[in-house]
Amino acid sequence: MKRIPLLIAVTASVLLTAVDSPAQTPAPPLDYSYADLADRVLIAPVAVIATISDTIRLKPERAPGVAPGHARLYVEATADTLIRGAGGISPNLSYLVDVPLNAKGRVPDLDDTQVLLLARPVPGKPGELQLIAPDAQLPLTPEVEQQVRAILTEALRPDAPPPITGITSAFHVDGTIPGEGETQIFLSTREQRPISISVLSRPGQQRQWSVALGEIVDQAAKAPPKDSLLWYRLACGLPRELPAEAIADLSEGPAQDARSDYGFVLEQLGPCTRTHPLTAR
Repeated sequence: MKRIPLLIAVTASVLLTAVDSPAQTPAPPLDYSYADLADRVLIAPVAVIATISDTIRLKPERAPGVAPGHARLYVEATADTLIRGAGGISPNLSYLVDVPLNAKGRVPDLDDTQVLLLARPVPGKPGELQLIAPDAQLPLTPEVEQQVRAILTEALRPDAPPPITGITSAFHVDGTIPGEGETQIFLSTREQRPISISVLSRPGQQRQWSVALGEIVDQAAKAPPKDSLLWYRLACGLPRELPAEAIADLSEGPAQDARSDYGFVLEQLGPCTRTHPLTAR
């Protein structure tokens, strides 16, 4: 049995809680939604594919807070592919993780299992990682890797949509013929970059909506595709109702039209489905 290095002695800063990870390879499909993955990927300074080389189960007295039916492991792994990580990463990794015991009440055999880790480096300890959430050791599948890479590719673009913090104002203007009109909704963002939503109504046609990133409303803008970063920012960041203060200056008719168009946008976006609420470390 290998001896655990003293430098990874369990402290409050590196303790992890339960991770829902598979017992064996090949890994089953991950039942995480796009929003679940985006929640984790966007806050992780390190995303790396690694192969577990060895695990050591910590004794109960060195693993406080472990959930019933779980064990805390000290994991040694080899970095295979660095997806994200400023300044690179050590080829030899170590971290702590809690895993569920198998049907026989034993620690699952994870040796030679490939995983995708979403983590942060432990300051002053090269190669040592802290998972950013209890469930941030993901079973590696082509679908998981593709989704993580797609989220990071969008997030690292200079024009990536920022987190939405609220709605500043909205207005509605009727067109020249009955049933024609346009609603514009202006959003506030964490980075103070403007985002606006436009909804166009024409008689005999389905309402059309689009999103513009910038000061000028782009007439060629479109609605974002589902499971994209802009979709995630909107579906998971917009309030469920148009705030009263956003339409305080409108008369009742235009205000009602603005509320209706906003409800249409939410319906078109669909729900921000989260099956695994994030508990960041």
